[in-house]
Amino acid sequence: MNWQSDWGLRARMFLTMFLLFALYIVFAGVLTLYIDGGLWMIALLFGGFSLVQYYFSDTLTLRSMGAKKVSADEYPQLHGSVERLSQQADLPKPSVAVVDSNVPNAFATGRNQRNAVVAVTTGLLNTLDRDELDGVLAHELAHVKNRDMMVMTIASFLSTIAFMIVRWGAFFGGGRGRGGNRGGGGIFVAILVSLVVWIISYLLIRALSRYREFAADRGAAAITGNPSALASALLKISGEVDNVPDKDLREEAEMNAFFIIPLKSGIVGRLFSTHPSTERRIEQLRDLERTVATA
Repeated sequence: MNWQSDWGLRARMFLTMFLLFALYIVFAGVLTLYIDGGLWMIALLFGGFSLVQYYFSDTLTLRSMGAKKVSADEYPQLHGSVERLSQQADLPKPSVAVVDSNVPNAFATGRNQRNAVVAVTTGLLNTLDRDELDGVLAHELAHVKNRDMMVMTIASFLSTIAFMIVRWGAFFGGGRGRGGNRGGGGIFVAILVSLVVWIISYLLIRALSRYREFAADRGAAAITGNPSALASALLKISGEVDNVPDKDLREEAEMNAFFIIPLKSGIVGRLFSTHPSTERRIEQLRDLERTVATA
């Protein structure tokens, strides 16, 4: 099923990417003006690290989450659902992984469509019915189809460099800046600008992430043709997550950026969330459901 494009959502994503691009152009210009080889070495070092992290993203993510790839013999129904939905989404079937966790959630990782992994927790499998699980799996497949791992890695690349300059720049302040001046003022300006760039890009990247979650919800509805199933799943997952003890929340907190619903960590955590509120996502899905009913 094909949905009409949400041009408002596309415009917001485009504007956010444009602002990030403009911010990074200014950032690169400042680095060129004020920094000699020392801090450029930081950029090269962590740039290389980011590329390695991106290339091995699936392996690194699965290990950090405690996820284990499973075979069709171990989870035949789960594999069958992923294969069927992948065909509907016109995607190669990704690998399937399971996390032994009571927290019901799911995530996708992988640098491209042919190296993707879709993972679910045992809590999710025990919480959702088949249609709801299809909705969640389709959401993760929409992330794969939209190449969100690549988009977010590119978007956050210079933000990471800016953060590392702020953190480590002072240790490289002894070199000569342009005009023969020792470190001093040039390094201070570079660190100050890097701090501003990191803060602004931090907020823009999280806004972009929230927009891409909306896009993945729309993609899931298009794949399954059943927006209400994903809406029901989001309600169930949100309710179950709210009931998880604080100790479990702390243990699972590092998975926030990947999960279909982030774990809540107070007002600040919600303010800077990588995901939109469950209420707004369900409202969008209800609108899509009404579109189905009147089509």
